Amino acid sequence: MTSASPPGLELARLRAYLDAHHPGLRTGELRAELIAGGRSNLTYTLHDDSHTWILRRPPLGHVLRTAHDMTREHRVISALAPTAVPVPGTVLLCPDAEVLGAPFYLMEYVAGTIYRTAEQTASLGPERAATLAYTLVDVLADLHEVDPAAVGLGDFGHPAGYLERQVRRWKGQLDASRSRELPGIEELHARLAATTPAESGAGIVHGDYRLDNVVVDAGGRVAAVLDWEMATLGDPLADLGLLLVYWDGLGRIGGNAVATAVNPAAGFPPGSALTARYAERRGADLARLPWYTAFGYFKLAVIAEGIHYRYTRGKTVGAGFEELGAIVPPLVAQGHATLSEET
Repeated sequence: MTSASPPGLELARLRAYLDAHHPGLRTGELRAELIAGGRSNLTYTLHDDSHTWILRRPPLGHVLRTAHDMTREHRVISALAPTAVPVPGTVLLCPDAEVLGAPFYLMEYVAGTIYRTAEQTASLGPERAATLAYTLVDVLADLHEVDPAAVGLGDFGHPAGYLERQVRRWKGQLDASRSRELPGIEELHARLAATTPAESGAGIVHGDYRLDNVVVDAGGRVAAVLDWEMATLGDPLADLGLLLVYWDGLGRIGGNAVATAVNPAAGFPPGSALTARYAERRGADLARLPWYTAFGYFKLAVIAEGIHYRYTRGKTVGAGFEELGAIVPPLVAQGHATLSEET
């Protein structure tokens, strides 16, 4: 008898698919649990008698166009396997939405800790917290140094005009998920569009790089980078700007909906130290970094609004979604304040 299925993952259908298309992979009955903490794609721990895997699929219900692309996520993780960027090994990709109601992929389980809360990092101490912080930045620099063509990702995106397209794209995502008035967000978009910098360079962009999207080993180093659903080719500084939003910015907003593991009391260095480390590693010119950070606030506001939209329609799975709508206005306000740092 197959164990009970968690929301969004029908184990009987998955078992039938694996037996038909990947015979011998499964040993014994399947068991699965939804991993708490993710608020976009659904992530499950999947077990049989001798394996533990991770299964990823898109969210239920309303899905933004171009988001949650399992094929792209599987492709970029597979391509990065031989590089200095630590990623889980991929096992299989199923593009057929008929199996689980959406495409999905299976990857290896990587042992370690995903730090999501200040309680988890409280006991790290300054030395381990600094090691973790600088390793996080070093891995990001390693990612941005990868030659996309050398790993088979030369056609993974179109770097030219990336920033302008991103500003338009996230405005389109906002319009697709709009269910209420959001004062200041149209003005923030207009300011970003009017001051878009020339690209600082071209490389593989993760799209949502932050502490709780990596697995950390016992030594406090990054063992695997997760959640590649928004990866593409573009301006690497977009990753750094968004990382600063998660690192410093969310702490200025506060509230349970934006609980962050990056607590300065645990010994984590400030975002300015991470910025300096990144500039040293890559020789990057960071004069326009406030624009990239302001864009990060706008992007995160749109993502939170999309999740709020799904929550109001009963299409989310897991806890903590009911408060996300409240963080959108302060994210918009922080975006305006950060963009004003350039003037």
